[in-house]
Parts: sequence; C-alpha cells; structure tokens
Amino acid sequence: MNYQELADKIKIWAKELGFQKVGICDVNLQEHEAELQKWLDAGYHGTMDWMARHGMMRARPDELLPGTVRVISARMDYLPPQAQFAANLNNPNHAYISRYALGRDYHKLIRNQLKKLGQLIEQEVEALNCRPFVDSAPILERPLAQKAGLGWSGKHSLILDKECGSWFFLGELLIDLPLPVDTPTDDQCGNCKACITSCPTGAIVADGVVDARRCISYLTIENSESIPVEFRKAMGNRIYGCDDCQLVCPWNRFASVTEEQDFHRRKALQSPDLVELFNWDEATFLKNMEGSAIRRIGHQQWLRNLSIAMGNAPYSQRILQALEARIGISALLDEHINWAMDEQLAQIGERSSIQIKHERLIRIVEKGLPRDA
Repeated sequence: MNYQELADKIKIWAKELGFQKVGICDVNLQEHEAELQKWLDAGYHGTMDWMARHGMMRARPDELLPGTVRVISARMDYLPPQAQFAANLNNPNHAYISRYALGRDYHKLIRNQLKKLGQLIEQEVEALNCRPFVDSAPILERPLAQKAGLGWSGKHSLILDKECGSWFFLGELLIDLPLPVDTPTDDQCGNCKACITSCPTGAIVADGVVDARRCISYLTIENSESIPVEFRKAMGNRIYGCDDCQLVCPWNRFASVTEEQDFHRRKALQSPDLVELFNWDEATFLKNMEGSAIRRIGHQQWLRNLSIAMGNAPYSQRILQALEARIGISALLDEHINWAMDEQLAQIGERSSIQIKHERLIRIVEKGLPRDA
C-alpha cells in the first residue's frame, strides 16, 4: 500500500467532512510524562479526579487502543459570527459565555465526522483498527496536535496556529496504520506574555502551566462546589467559561469565522440579560440548552454562576428581587445568593458590615428559613 497517497487522501476527506486542518503523528509522548506528573502532583487538576485516575495512560495512546501506531489529529474552527466579545464583557448586566459554548455541543458532531473519516479509510485497506476521541478519553490531545503540525502550545496551554489563532476544537482518530507523519510546529509565542498578565485570577502560573483551581473556566464548569470568595469579584459577568487569554492573543487577529452552523450563537442566548437567564426555571433551562455543552452543569450550577455575576453588576432593585426569589433552593445556592445580595446592597451607600449582616438576617427571617441557611 502507498501510505503517502493514503495520507494525502485522508487530508482531503477530512476537509470535505468539515475539518479545517489535519495532521498525523506517532504515539510517543514520553517527553510529556514528567511534566504531566508534576502538574498532577501540584494538585492543579483540582477536583477533576479522572485526570489522575488513569495515570500515564494520557501520554500513551497505544495503551488506550492497543495496536495504535499513529494519531490523526483534526481541527475544526468554532468562532461564531457576531461573537460580540466586547459587547458582552463590557455590559455587566449581560452574561458572558465562552464562545465555544454558544452553539451546539461539539463532542458528538466532531466524533461523528471522525467516525466517517475512519469509514472512508476502511474502504481503502483490507483491515483497520481505529477509534475516534473528542475529550472522551484520557489522552494528551494538545501535545499530539503540536506533534502533528496543527500548531504550538501557547503560554496559556492552548494550541495556536499562525493562520487561525486558537478558536478551534481538536479531535483524534487513533489508527493502526504506519502512515507518514507530519512535521511538529515550533513555538512562536516569543516573549509575549499577554495571556499570562490578562488572566483575571492569575491561573497561568508558568509558561504553559494552568492551575485549574484558579481558572474561571474550571470554576464555572468543572467545579460543582462553592466558588472561593477570593475569585468571585474577578469573575465579573463570566457565567460559563472565560476567553480572556485568547482575546488578548495577537495570533487570534488571524482567526476565521466558522462555517459550521451548529457553532453559531443559539437563539436563547441572543440577549443574555442576567436576570432573564436567572429567572429560567429548570424546565426552561433544560429546553433552551438542549444540545448545548452548558446543559451538563445543571440548573443549580447555572444559577450559582449567574448569582455571582448579578452580585458584580451595578445595583438594581430588579436584581435584588430576582435573587431573593431564589433563596431556599439549596444551601450551596443560598451561599452565593447571599454574597450577591450583600454586594448589591453595599453599592447603595456607605454601610457597615454589621448593617449588611443585619439586613441579611432580616431577609432570612422573612423567608422563614433557619439562621444558618
């Protein structure tokens, strides 16, 4: 078999399936094992226990699918038209949602396209063992993407391509064919540290090293517990994810808008007014977020994140009333609502901490809740 010819066909098929770029690499990630273990030992993965559960399998694709000798790494752009970055971030009464999550959940879409790519390859060979992955298994997708020539790992740890920046998803097709490999991409960040200095919570603790416990994306999505008070003000109006490190990256000036309709902003998020989103009951949340990555955090976590944004918004009686109406759902939510109400009330004038605590006690008593609610 002419493997070079097959590799060329794979790249053509991939573009026909909606991928913007595809590269091929071997499975040797041994050089990344020590840094992965160091990151885990530092506890930077937070409550994401699954990241440590599989040990070094993340750096060994051939253990994930025995017989694997190559990884086909694929990129699909997601930047939606009319992204309205500044419009949302600069309006404290609007919710900011990471641009990757404005449309349809990418996992199923990309996996289906990778599966189709595998089927096309299967028609060309006598026997094939392959398997697609999209954030669905312990695999170091970014080092693989860099090795396959899709870009380099920026100081924010995301993959950057000089032609399109970082607004894209990654997916992998593990395969047992000895296809020719592509040339890895060299680091082109230079001395730029814009992503590091712009992170609202200081989550980028070293070049390419992110402490997830400080990252707003982790805090609003992966973390289902209480959000530490020290990060709440810095979150601003970011209710699901954060794009700040990408927004300031010079390479993202070259990003293209996605052609994939499923990644365009969904109708329910066209006007992301904080109070309107907070007033959704669970049924409305589930209906409006059907097919969205946001749906998986659940209604309570959605309300938790929104309450922080409402606390950070300018004082409004409308916000206070909406917050008060949600007291009593759970102790976790009450904690964040009470914080938000205190932040709102503190904006009215000079108030002592005793006055604020007294007002909160009155609200709790009026609701007929126990004092420690």
